[in-house]
Amino acid sequence: MVEKFIMAGQTPLHLCDSQEGERCIVLLHGYLESMLVWEDFVPLLYKKVRVITLDLPGHGISQVMGECHTMEFLADTVKEMLDSLGVERCTLVGHSMGGYAALAFCQKYPERLDGVVLLSSTPNADSEEKRANREREIKLIKSGKKELLTHTAPQAGFAADNRRAMRDYIEDLVEIIHITEDEGIVALLNGMIARNDQNEMLQTSPVRQLFILGRKDEYITPPVAEAMVAAHPQAKVVWLENSGHMGFLEEPKACAEALLEFALA
Repeated sequence: MVEKFIMAGQTPLHLCDSQEGERCIVLLHGYLESMLVWEDFVPLLYKKVRVITLDLPGHGISQVMGECHTMEFLADTVKEMLDSLGVERCTLVGHSMGGYAALAFCQKYPERLDGVVLLSSTPNADSEEKRANREREIKLIKSGKKELLTHTAPQAGFAADNRRAMRDYIEDLVEIIHITEDEGIVALLNGMIARNDQNEMLQTSPVRQLFILGRKDEYITPPVAEAMVAAHPQAKVVWLENSGHMGFLEEPKACAEALLEFALA
């Protein structure tokens, strides 16, 4: 993997690129994450496909570009990155918030996609309750209490019975939160609040679709996930039976196999 900075349009972007392979998978991380979350997962993929990971603007060490990073802005940034790297088409994999960016990309640039993968993510817009929670989080950050996020968010991503085994990953996620700029967190929270429902877009899209969902996910609970699957018969679905929200860490081999089968089809 070659690590570098590029300009994606007007946005300085930090990325890693394996550079080899006829097919390409781009991995978009979730909220309060960075491309570091993929470090142990990428080796399961890059012998078969080209793999690109990046720090989405506002997280990792990519730059904060305003007070609201909309999902459309993130999609445009990914498109500009692909242009800079000379990648015409890819399978775009979005984990959680990264899935929201992938959906915006699917809407704007379907001709650039071999497929789109929602990895523990959803096309649903925020509920009123979820919006209120994000607003509270923004107030927390602006009042200098980011530390409180480290007490709940990293652990909650994993199935309860996996947390002991995933302790090192939880510590890594805590560290990522510590080094993430407050302004970047707020910009992405604002972007998630503002995003649109993408169910109709997905249902009518010509782009191939895969949902990878955890049976023990506490964010996208089983009833919500089942309703999502029922609403999208056009999508292929893979369930990770022993995973929460972080299936690519909890069941990496099963997750990688599903991705490769889809990307190479």
